[in-house]
Amino acid sequence: MTEAYVVGAGQSPFGSFPDESYRSLFETAFDCATASVDAEFDPKRIDEAFVGTLGVGGRQLGLSGPAVTEHVGLHGIPTTRVENACAASGYAFRSAVASVRAGLADVALAGGYEVMTDTSSDHTKWWLGVSGETEWERLSGTTFSGVYAQMASAHMNEYGTTTEDLSRVAVKNHANGARNPNAHLGFECSLEDAMAAPTVADPLNLYHCCPTTDGASAVIVASEEVAFELSDDPVRVAGMGASSGHVGLFQRDTFTSIPATRRAAEAAYDEAEIGPSDVDVAEVHDCFAIAELVAYEDLGFCAAGESATLLREGVTDPDGELPVNTSGGLKSKGHPIGATGTGQITEIFEQLRGEAHTQVDSPRYGLAHNVGGSGGGATVHLFERADGGER
Repeated sequence: MTEAYVVGAGQSPFGSFPDESYRSLFETAFDCATASVDAEFDPKRIDEAFVGTLGVGGRQLGLSGPAVTEHVGLHGIPTTRVENACAASGYAFRSAVASVRAGLADVALAGGYEVMTDTSSDHTKWWLGVSGETEWERLSGTTFSGVYAQMASAHMNEYGTTTEDLSRVAVKNHANGARNPNAHLGFECSLEDAMAAPTVADPLNLYHCCPTTDGASAVIVASEEVAFELSDDPVRVAGMGASSGHVGLFQRDTFTSIPATRRAAEAAYDEAEIGPSDVDVAEVHDCFAIAELVAYEDLGFCAAGESATLLREGVTDPDGELPVNTSGGLKSKGHPIGATGTGQITEIFEQLRGEAHTQVDSPRYGLAHNVGGSGGGATVHLFERADGGER
């Protein structure tokens, strides 16, 4: 089995773009990814593609993968659409790496797209709801923010987490997103603003929820034989983990953890032969503020119930011991569902190459964590600088 490396990654700006289509957004991301490859790169070297999307609004649900790869000049290659809700392109990336490792492709493309701002808020809520348990949660009136509000309430009751802790997630991620020109909500917010926002689903308020967003992202994966031909500074895929979980919150034994994340993280750490303390920078799935705190615990960054302390002490700030969501995360950069996973990997790729907008100090290992729905699926990927961290 050959090693797999990321040799290029890019994304479109995330935001509201009424004049763009899903094809044009994907083209922007693809062009950024190919331009980031160090050597002159002929896109025709791409052997296979995997594209993640939920298809919000119902546009081009069938064969949307071939529709976007044809649009960027990859007509004729095998292309697979991957649908795993918000973890769609995390799984698309996993498929691309598997294809390269298995020798089916020397170069594979993973990416995703979503257009979410051209439908009414009621329609968008319906489409988001289909990623939760449909029969017993959504059709019983539970919204997606309502599901995560139940997780937040349970975390508060069990561990003493406060509304201020939830708001600190928003303050940190908005500060990072303000330095990211691709962010949907690229402005800073004060703790007072984040605390005073209108309630969405108690205890979550507006600043505790990510926006719905248009955007696309793309990552180019190459075999070891090809990677060093294409790039002076490729990033090794050190570990992969993925897991499914109960789609419905009511089916689980706990509301304060996402078991799928824990299983995916364990597999990724085992393959990479490292532990959580080795991670230098991470992008985690913060669709709601409570999701980032739960992720700290499920990924092993701290023990259960200690995530708020990690945040309060600045450990996850850009200059902290373990910077998290330097891109701004879903909260500030935005959450175009199908594009989120490979968008997170784009940030880690740039961090490990020293090219990020909020660059941390000489990271060796980076982690990307992508969750589908409220935990029905999750991926965790670990990346390592090819030179072992030497600069």
